[in-house]
Amino acid sequence: MPDTHVERPAPSEAALEVQALIKRSRAAQAQIENYTQEQVNDLIRAMVWSVARPDRAEKIAKFAVEETQLGNYDGKYLKIFRKTRATLMDIIDDKSVGIIEEDKVRNVVKIAKPIGVIGALVPSTNPEATPVVKSIFAVKGRNSIILAPHPRSKLTNKMITGFMRDALVAYGAPADLVISIDTTSLEKTNELMKQCDRILATGGSPMVKAAYSSGTPAIGVGVGNAVVTVDDTADLKDAAQKIRISKTFDFAASCSADNSVVLVDKIYDQMLANLQTEGGYVVSPEEKKKLQAVMFVDGHLNTGIVAQAPEKIASMAGINLPAGKLFFIVPETGYGPDHPFSGEKLSVVMALYRAKDIDHAIELTNNIQAYQGQGHSCGIYSNSDANILKLANATKTSRVMVNQPQAPSNSGNLWNGMRQTYSLGCGSWGGNSTNNNITWRDLINETWISRPLAKTKEQLSDEALFGSAIQRVK
Repeated sequence: MPDTHVERPAPSEAALEVQALIKRSRAAQAQIENYTQEQVNDLIRAMVWSVARPDRAEKIAKFAVEETQLGNYDGKYLKIFRKTRATLMDIIDDKSVGIIEEDKVRNVVKIAKPIGVIGALVPSTNPEATPVVKSIFAVKGRNSIILAPHPRSKLTNKMITGFMRDALVAYGAPADLVISIDTTSLEKTNELMKQCDRILATGGSPMVKAAYSSGTPAIGVGVGNAVVTVDDTADLKDAAQKIRISKTFDFAASCSADNSVVLVDKIYDQMLANLQTEGGYVVSPEEKKKLQAVMFVDGHLNTGIVAQAPEKIASMAGINLPAGKLFFIVPETGYGPDHPFSGEKLSVVMALYRAKDIDHAIELTNNIQAYQGQGHSCGIYSNSDANILKLANATKTSRVMVNQPQAPSNSGNLWNGMRQTYSLGCGSWGGNSTNNNITWRDLINETWISRPLAKTKEQLSDEALFGSAIQRVK
């Protein structure tokens, strides 16, 4: 008989290295498999305190800016100091061990079970708080986690992970509940996604697509490109201030920063004046050409301008930026590849559109986000419930933020009820499996216990169930 044996290639060095990390991670996770709710909550409190206490937050923020050369100290300090606290506060009272939900009407009880090893991608634009938030979500569900940072922020990730590992040990838990891939490579990240039990992917579109095609169940996020509308019922000064806050926070490193702002005709001139008062600089047609030349190369965003100071971008473009100006306003009318300013910019550059009315604003929002950002988020400054609901109903978006600065709000904040996270699902519109603000609940398995109903349901008569269909469908 012919020899049908096929010799398989030996695992690569990267595969073996990740395999060893997975083994350590599984061993650590097994040790907390049966932890109580109190024990789990103690661990996540310790993890957050280890990085969010003032001296550590300051150290991490400074180091992250120095290593990545992205964003600014103030934004990163607030994220590590305040966002991690807010996220902990948001989940600390959630029940994630044992029975977590009971539906008495359907007589169903849900029990939480850990998944195992979570593989998490950490973007360079948000390297200070993402590792912490993803790690406490994992441990809240009694999982372990392995963090794969962007090469540009690997040392920041290593520092943060080290603090959290020490905190775990202080509570008698294994340090390997949180592991960092310190020597990064694309091959190792791909191996992590193949070998872990669930992927939590936050990063650029190629990495999210790789996560979905890895063969491992994945939770991914979509492209940002938030569009914000200001209608004629809005408090214009308040709106301008909040748009400035959102557009300039951490030099717009967040994909949720206002990428396009749509002003209805009635308030266009007044609102534009308010935006200029808040530090907006309206570029001339000639300056727009210069800015476009440095921001977009071969149809793609130039990473050299991402999360940079306005002065640096102005210098690169040959624009004389007046003192006190904090962000660029680029008048725009079109959308799509021929109008690159309509896409996600990850910079202190904002496209500005003029709409005839709320219906035109909705049309612009949909067209802009059909190009980039569909499903992620949009916002509106308005005191008209009718306009708010009209925009929410007519846009393909997972979250609509009302009278709030977009970037610090749609991922949850103290002033709203959104779940705190740094991973925003965009639904089928954005190629994702969920619209959720991703939390620990997305990182568990659930066992449903179903008992018989106290009274068996009675089947409806055909007349009651089918109604007019009986006569109309032949």
